[in-house]
Amino acid sequence: MMVARPRAHGDAVAQALFKARPEDFFVDEELGFEPVGEGEHVFLHLKKRLLNTADLAQRISSLSGIHPRDISYSGMKDRQGVTRQWFSVRMAGKAEPDWQLLSEEGAVTVLAVTRHQRKLKRGVHKANRFRIVLRDLEGDRDAIDQRLHRIQTEGTPNYFGEQRFGRDGATLDQARHWLERGARKVSRNKRSLFLSAARSYLFNLALAQRVNAGTWREVLPGDTCMLQGTRSLFVCEQPDADIAERAAAGDLHPGLPLWGRGAPQSYLQPGASLAAEQLLCEHLERAGLELAWRPSRLVADDFCWDFCDDDVLQLEFRLGVGSYATALLGELLQGQ
Repeated sequence: MMVARPRAHGDAVAQALFKARPEDFFVDEELGFEPVGEGEHVFLHLKKRLLNTADLAQRISSLSGIHPRDISYSGMKDRQGVTRQWFSVRMAGKAEPDWQLLSEEGAVTVLAVTRHQRKLKRGVHKANRFRIVLRDLEGDRDAIDQRLHRIQTEGTPNYFGEQRFGRDGATLDQARHWLERGARKVSRNKRSLFLSAARSYLFNLALAQRVNAGTWREVLPGDTCMLQGTRSLFVCEQPDADIAERAAAGDLHPGLPLWGRGAPQSYLQPGASLAAEQLLCEHLERAGLELAWRPSRLVADDFCWDFCDDDVLQLEFRLGVGSYATALLGELLQGQ
């Protein structure tokens, strides 16, 4: 069962075609550091179109003869669109192929090849920069403009996107079944998908309750607070005026649990947000996951927009690792 994702700013104010063309959804991964130029890991900066990240990694494996376990990337990127992202390949003294052979007109372009001493790990890149074109736009121009200003200044709930749960929630359903059967041994990739889907579902459930209560961007007594743009956090037993002011300004956000060992039991008390999912929480703890935190609010950097024509709207913004553009669009568009 998927979580209904209530909107924080009211009903959607627009309809539009999203991803009408691949070029209408452009994502540029910002690595956040410079490869040193030497080491056993080849770093490839690739542009892809209508191709998902896993399939491109398999192409790299086939060309290089390197096992997929030695090919890494920081983030999964959408198939439906144009994206630029980094891959690392552990060559360990092996001869490099001609990486330009990866190039395929309209599908893959090799932008840069360099070296680094360490492989890419999931989630280590700094941010993703988006350019999104919405076509056949319908809705009152002033209402749309006002909503965009609100998104810019107040942010949006930081929901996990539906792609996290598989088509029609299939990955989440499989995750439940797998955990209920004792989390039997599966491939590393499948295990990661299952655990991520279950944790993301619980997070969305807790966040939806805060949105419905109108407290998704307010720090409540006992909340874990997360500083904007960092991994720093602290527990706020009793918010004061300074905390409230910083939260209103977007300098810090309430954090909600990515469930694991050590998670606050207050979320499982009768009437609490996750009480109905206590068994799923316990399954995740038995699977060995440790508690982590995720901010309840998404604040886009460099957020701007342009009404390019009567029925075309272009958005540009930058999101930190793990945040979804669809969470932002959900506060604007019907069907998101």
